[in-house]
Amino acid sequence: MNKAELIDAITKDANLTKADAGKALDAFVNNVKGALKQEERVALVGFGSWSVTERASRTGRNPQTGKTITIPSKKVVKFRPGAELK
Repeated sequence: MNKAELIDAITKDANLTKADAGKALDAFVNNVKGALKQEERVALVGFGSWSVTERASRTGRNPQTGKTITIPSKKVVKFRPGAELK
């Protein structure tokens, strides 16, 4: 399901116009992004939760040259599905 299909589904289920469903979806996504940028946890009971974790730096290998390189640490978003979604 892509964004347009999701907006169509929201339109049917919530009896909204496409424009209102699109605005609602965009507002949801923007608020989740904003919370994750501030490293807050976002939890939807029954669906799942998003959180930001730090991946430690590690060594890797350049596949073209075979040289060992250091991959720097970085922050990544993780999603854990809720019990009802599992």
